[in-house]
Amino acid sequence: MTPAERGDAAPDAGADGEWHALELVSAVTETADVRRWARALLTDLVEDDLVDVLLVVTELASNVFDHARFPARLRLRRTDDPCVVSIVAEDASPDLPRLRPSTPDSVRSRGLVIVERLSERWGVIRRLAEKSVWAVVPCTTVS
Repeated sequence: MTPAERGDAAPDAGADGEWHALELVSAVTETADVRRWARALLTDLVEDDLVDVLLVVTELASNVFDHARFPARLRLRRTDDPCVVSIVAEDASPDLPRLRPSTPDSVRSRGLVIVERLSERWGVIRRLAEKSVWAVVPCTTVS
């Protein structure tokens, strides 16, 4: 089953918290830059939650670099009550990602498994000539 078939609700555009966007460039596939960008926006998260969010960000960005069409962007937002981080990877391909089972000797196919395990919910919004893959990760802020 694809995430689009699950009927999950995408992150609410009207919720509190500001969306931040990072344009992804096809010639630059440095996911470390994407992680640094996200880390700089999420300085008040507890370390364990930050690591989870950064893994989801990395997997969604990697899927864009590996499988998508450009132009593409990554959007990120943290809300306070409850504390959640919403991540959206947008690209110019209508092709939906598929959650595939992986085996211990699989070289690939773990990205969406990681996203599914670390996210409260995730899914895909397909439009005519593009798609958005989104995830919502619960978090706690440093007191």
